[in-house]
Amino acid sequence: MDLFDAVTSTAAGVPAVGAGAPLAVRMRPRSVDEVAGQGHLLASGSPLRRLVEPAGDGQRRAAPSSVILWGPPGTGKTTLAYLIASASERRFVELSAVTAGVKDVRAVIDDARRALATEGAETVLFIDEVHRFTKSQQDALLPSVENRWVTLVAATTENPSFSVNSPLLSRSLLLTLQPLSEHDVGRLVRRAVDDERGLGGAVTLADDALEHLLRLAGGDARKALTILEAAAGAALTASEEDGGDPGSTPEVDLPTVERAIDVAAVRYDRDGDQHYDVISAFIKSMRGSDVDAALHYLARMIAAGEDPRFIARRVVIAAAEDVGMADPSALQTAVAAAQAVQLIGMPEGRIILAEAVVHVATAPKSNRSYNGINAAMADVRAGRIGSVPPHLRDAHYAGAGKIGHGKGYVYAHDEPHAVAAQQYLPDDLVGTRYYEPSDRGYERQLAERLDRIRGMLSGD
Repeated sequence: MDLFDAVTSTAAGVPAVGAGAPLAVRMRPRSVDEVAGQGHLLASGSPLRRLVEPAGDGQRRAAPSSVILWGPPGTGKTTLAYLIASASERRFVELSAVTAGVKDVRAVIDDARRALATEGAETVLFIDEVHRFTKSQQDALLPSVENRWVTLVAATTENPSFSVNSPLLSRSLLLTLQPLSEHDVGRLVRRAVDDERGLGGAVTLADDALEHLLRLAGGDARKALTILEAAAGAALTASEEDGGDPGSTPEVDLPTVERAIDVAAVRYDRDGDQHYDVISAFIKSMRGSDVDAALHYLARMIAAGEDPRFIARRVVIAAAEDVGMADPSALQTAVAAAQAVQLIGMPEGRIILAEAVVHVATAPKSNRSYNGINAAMADVRAGRIGSVPPHLRDAHYAGAGKIGHGKGYVYAHDEPHAVAAQQYLPDDLVGTRYYEPSDRGYERQLAERLDRIRGMLSGD
């Protein structure tokens, strides 16, 4: 018997799935073994595994725990809620935080209490987008969760620490769903092509079409299956109109996917030459101060599904290597952008990346800090090291003074302008200069200050 046939009889309220349902709904996992990804939550013996697996004969059902499922769209939050209800044979009630009010919540809870008292029937209450509930709506859930009148399964794409009341959060098990990998989504797409619940082999899927589809989906299984359904429909329609060979199977190729969703494939292979060409052009455009070209290559990488963390790292490096001390705030912007992208994610992360790219590309440029550390490293590798001057050596341990460590050291803060004229470099390197500021941006001011400092250090 199909799982969802069983669901409608054992877990009243779980939606039955008909042939006309969207592909993403028809392909919803029938068991925990069909769930894509989330291995960290579904390990044997884990709380979630115990909730979604049917109890064996003679085994005691695990006590119902309310859970909050936090994760990006299309990672399986609704699927897990349905599995919890179906596996445990509990009643299932679904509310959307977009449309439900306090009155609806209380009506569901009252009905669940009656069913529990009169029939011994437990209820799974699934609330999608719980972060949209007001404080009063979330407060209305507290008694039912605390007394286990319902098993609450709440789904959210927002950080529950900021969007869910602390009392409700403390009474629930917080489970974080991870974005699906391309491998996970690809497995779901291939299953949907062949499975009788899905397309049943009515079409085939070309490799480049699958690759483009996965890039567009961005780890969202629902989005991937929606794209596949649209593209398969286009391929079947085209085959009928062309009077194709009755014995052949229409193919969903790359042009079909592009036409179906009106998004052209970006020619960008993250493992091939184009990846290195585009990232090279991106870096050189920022270095060359062509902000428009830099934004173009940024857009190509984003559209192709490049890891935004990789892009952010390249911007941070460019801020340090190519802008340097000509505009020290560029590095601050780039680092802040890298951190913000990890916090916010995509697609909004593109705005943050663009801001950092514009700052780096339009900033005055200087690679003098970069050249300075390279020159210093070259000397060290060549053996030009020398001994640390005795007055700079550590003098904090017993006996250090007896061997001259720290003797004659001048504390800089006791000197005018906090500059102490004494030897700092080893004897072999006295007079060596690694850093020479440019005349661009902030380094122009820095050059004037550094000339005065060096003069004071040399006693001039």
